[in-house]
Amino acid sequence: MKTENTVKPSNFRWTICVLLFLATTINYMDRQVLSLTWKDFIEPEFHWNNNDYGNITALFSIFYAVSMFFAGKFVDWLDTKKGFLWAIGIWSVGACLHAFCGIATSGLITGEWIMSFEGSKEALAKVDNASLIISTSVTLFIFARLVLAVGEAGNFPAAIKTTAEFFPKKDRAFATSIFNAGATVGALAAPLTIPFIAKAYGWEMSFIIIGALGFLWMGLWQFYYQKPDKCKKLNKEELTYIQQDDAEDDCAPNGSNEKARSFTFAQSFKYRQTWAFIVGKFMTDGVWWFYLFWTPAYLSSVYGMDSTQSAIPLFILYAITLFSIIGGWLPKYFVDKMGMNPYSGRMKAMLIFAFFPLLALLAQPAGTISFWLPVIIIGIAGAAHQAWSANIFSTVGDMFPKRAIATITGIGGMAGGLGSFLINKGSGVLFDYSHKAWTTVNNVPFLEKYPQYATERIPENLFDDLRKSGAVISDGIDKGYMIIFSICAVAYLIAWFIMKSLVPKYKVIKD
Repeated sequence: MKTENTVKPSNFRWTICVLLFLATTINYMDRQVLSLTWKDFIEPEFHWNNNDYGNITALFSIFYAVSMFFAGKFVDWLDTKKGFLWAIGIWSVGACLHAFCGIATSGLITGEWIMSFEGSKEALAKVDNASLIISTSVTLFIFARLVLAVGEAGNFPAAIKTTAEFFPKKDRAFATSIFNAGATVGALAAPLTIPFIAKAYGWEMSFIIIGALGFLWMGLWQFYYQKPDKCKKLNKEELTYIQQDDAEDDCAPNGSNEKARSFTFAQSFKYRQTWAFIVGKFMTDGVWWFYLFWTPAYLSSVYGMDSTQSAIPLFILYAITLFSIIGGWLPKYFVDKMGMNPYSGRMKAMLIFAFFPLLALLAQPAGTISFWLPVIIIGIAGAAHQAWSANIFSTVGDMFPKRAIATITGIGGMAGGLGSFLINKGSGVLFDYSHKAWTTVNNVPFLEKYPQYATERIPENLFDDLRKSGAVISDGIDKGYMIIFSICAVAYLIAWFIMKSLVPKYKVIKD
């Protein structure tokens, strides 16, 4: 007996956490390939503008949102192991599909299916109808984004469900902050790899190489994952530690009758806790997606950087967001040292994090001094978001039974996707509008000087040619970014106050 009491718990749960971190890293690298290649490589080939790219990213957000609504239920139905394998398998196929959009565009337009990336580029270069190239290529990329979104929607419901299986409540925010840091590491690794792969081997290979990482992860998941009570890689002491909250939650232990006691969609929406999570995700997810999808374009449009020149600033930006790991430590401190319940500790931490994004109000004005200032400010805002995100995900595990976690996470993810659609679509429209309506040429409004472009696309090299001729251009797109930065700055505080009003006190759902 004495020997048994001195046996230390094993730490296999952290191996699972590392796998979740790797999955999230791959998830965000796949998501970033388009944003890092479209300006320098894809736009010249297919003649896109900000609105075209905004449509693609906005529709990705909608596809992701709708898929998230069902992904949680799908993961609860298939259970964690199979659900995660299906999710990452689908999104890896979707990532690789992007590479073949050029070949498909060329084949559909010319009628000649040239099965090589360079051959399709040459064929498209001979096509005079730019509008047809734009519409066809955008449609094909939207399809590839659809497949990517359907698969990627399964990542967070499966990861949050896995965290609830392998970690007690007091550790979940910290574990979530670790695997959620994969979003930052993925975003960090992307600018250091993707533009250089695209430059050396073509933009198509950047989609294929990054997409293939998901298939490698599937092998690791198949080998390592088992339910805690069936897993031979953790000892009895670790299992006891993991399951310490089961009695309080009035939940069955892992692996018993969770599937029999399903948690329906209708049941989910009758709780204020669900609506608080929905509001928090809707108001804030789009901010992170804006930083993720538009920061490379921001550095290009405002500071004239190409994708390789912006690699180091983007690396620094996302390196700063790694400080988000504090998001897992701070509520744990409030719970362990100050005796607060998990929900109160998280909400207090989230209020602190909600103030940091206000710095985004200074991003555009500070950029007149140095581009490094907005890079640092966006990095701090991104760190605050990821810290916020780790805790808002963990509120689901605090208040809902394990059998409901993936479903509730999926519903919240759908709300976040809808918010992301609005900000991505709105950004694309606003940036093209501000680029036309608020730009001046030699202090004369651009549309006053060139009224024909009020309803037409601006030629790709028009502003470069004007600058070469000696014209002084003040680009109005800066004002467009200022508007979006201002929205991003205040979103978190608004979300926090609505969430707190919906769920003022900690209450566990036991239905």
